[in-house]
Amino acid sequence: MKKITLLIITLLSSMFAIGQNSCSEALPITAAGTFVVDAINGAIIPSACTGSGLGTAAEWYAYTPSQNYTATVTTDLAINICRDTRFQVYTGTCDALLCLTGDDDSGIIACNSGNANSYLSTKSFNVTAGTTYYIAFDNKWESLGFSFQITEAPIVVPPTTPISYTTQTIATIPTTGYNICVVDMNGDHLDDMVNVNNNNLKIHFQGATAGSFTVADFPITGTSKMPSWSLAAGDYNRDGLNDLILGAGNGLSVWSSNSTGTAYSNFSPSDYIFCQRTNFADLNNDGNLDVFSCHDIAPNCYYLNDGAGNLTFYQSNTTPGAMNLSSVANGGGNYSTLFTDFDNDNDVDVFISKCSGPPCQLLRYDGNGVYTNISAIAGIDVTPVQTWSSGIADFDNDGDMDIIITASSGSHKYFRNNLDTTNSTEEAYTNITAGSGWDTNTSTNIDNVAYDFDNDGFVDILGGGNKIMFNQGDSTFEPVSYSGISVGGIGDLNNDGFLDILNGNTIRYAVPNNNNWIKFSLQGIQSNSNGIGARIEIYGAFGKQIRDIRSGEGFRYMSSLNAHFGLGQATAVTQVIIKWPSGIVDTINNPGINQKINVVEGSTLSTENFVSSELSIFPVPAKNILNVKTSSNSSLIAAEIFDLQGRLVQKSNVENESINVQSLTSGTYIILLSDSNNKIYTQKFTKE
Repeated sequence: MKKITLLIITLLSSMFAIGQNSCSEALPITAAGTFVVDAINGAIIPSACTGSGLGTAAEWYAYTPSQNYTATVTTDLAINICRDTRFQVYTGTCDALLCLTGDDDSGIIACNSGNANSYLSTKSFNVTAGTTYYIAFDNKWESLGFSFQITEAPIVVPPTTPISYTTQTIATIPTTGYNICVVDMNGDHLDDMVNVNNNNLKIHFQGATAGSFTVADFPITGTSKMPSWSLAAGDYNRDGLNDLILGAGNGLSVWSSNSTGTAYSNFSPSDYIFCQRTNFADLNNDGNLDVFSCHDIAPNCYYLNDGAGNLTFYQSNTTPGAMNLSSVANGGGNYSTLFTDFDNDNDVDVFISKCSGPPCQLLRYDGNGVYTNISAIAGIDVTPVQTWSSGIADFDNDGDMDIIITASSGSHKYFRNNLDTTNSTEEAYTNITAGSGWDTNTSTNIDNVAYDFDNDGFVDILGGGNKIMFNQGDSTFEPVSYSGISVGGIGDLNNDGFLDILNGNTIRYAVPNNNNWIKFSLQGIQSNSNGIGARIEIYGAFGKQIRDIRSGEGFRYMSSLNAHFGLGQATAVTQVIIKWPSGIVDTINNPGINQKINVVEGSTLSTENFVSSELSIFPVPAKNILNVKTSSNSSLIAAEIFDLQGRLVQKSNVENESINVQSLTSGTYIILLSDSNNKIYTQKFTKE
């Protein structure tokens, strides 16, 4: 009878264990059953491995695995609903503890009273047989009791590293300020590095020799808001050089270049915006880049560009005539916007990542400045989701943009676009999270960006947990860890066709593998000069890949405006199609691979036939006078002529339906004509 009683007591103590009050008295536990913490009232932990600050008490457990495992400690249990837990995990000895890991709010079971957040804790980590791990629950948030479990699973051996990196610290990059931008700043289509610090702009211009940089400082007069939340780049004043949006907690500043790139001016409007993600985007498709900012605590804001560089402030659902770029019911909580074409109708829609409780939003652009919230129709308005940014790309290479709502807290959601181009009905996305690798990825982060890092032809995601989630090409992702890797400005910083990462003043250079690649830089003529909003499609034996040109990826950083494609082992691209925001389509057949190609809008339009349904140009070739006429007989009033490098070479009025081109040298040009109704016409012509 005594033996039976002792057995029962032993079983109960292992499954319903009361934690001990100090590390030296830590209660030994194994991965079996559920353990109960009746209250947190023991000795405080010496240091926090995760989260900020320390509580005033703790409960201690000691776990010693018998084999190498991936162990998971979790309070994310139904019995704990609405509890607020935190734990730390240590190795070493009680008099010399070493922080290993810990967790605060990664649980997904939401509270059902007062809010939709989860404050439960869960963390997986690899453990070694025979090593003792000390688990301490503290009372940083509350001292009430709860239950927890520890489970063991075989360690998954990661696949062969798809890409490796070397690091180089650049001494001339300041360690202060904001090193959060990688983009071309001098119009040579090579990615440069931008530092913003105390009203000073420092640019490291990439040189022709791989890995070389020329440094220039540009003092900015006046007082500017610093990009404490985000930075975006784009040529909003159409001088061929990129300008910057600096997003701060109380508004934004725009730094714009002069026409020679030798100085920058500051425009800091007085409008209050708690900026999160900022973007350049052509919101009304008039060919001019507008300035957009998420607003954390109110509806989103934007500044429309009149084409002369003048910006007019609007707030969604507030300013008369403003576009619907925020929901009415949940105007705040806007953390990141990504402008891209979700329904393949050749205009730019908007996805808004939400953090403060409301579901994410998908806004479809219907033309004439009208955006329609189709979140419920698309089925992406799931809760609870806490996300500061999302990964958006054609992850399955089927020709449309998919969405991975990458969590800043809680769990990730992977949605496949089910676009059916045979009808006009908006189809719901399919939640394919289960089995994708995102369901088991417990690493969260505020910044998540989607690029093909290993050039295998499938878009990957860099987010939290010091790892890249590599796309396997079958709607699944595999994590690969890298020491210290994190999201930063991304671009090709040594022009070798592989994407590099800027973290602070350190460049993480990708070491080329044997995969092929091709990349494109765009020069808009009728569209905005960056081609922001354009879609590039490439075709080959691999099928099809697409990229959209976007200013502002992830939550905080600005990355290259060049479109980068990995080709894997494919040795040819058979066709490239560029669909510009203006509606112009450029086509390139059989381009060479492993090179950067600069495409000027309209440069591949035929020069054999100069009569279209809307515009006729004659004679061909032109000698001194070029005659221009529209089918509607509308009055053409102004002309701009560009060479095939996108440089403006002549600007003149149209007189008596003709333009004097005598001063042009022999060659091929692109003409941009505007009529009295501000309609734009584009055509290519030759000069004799």
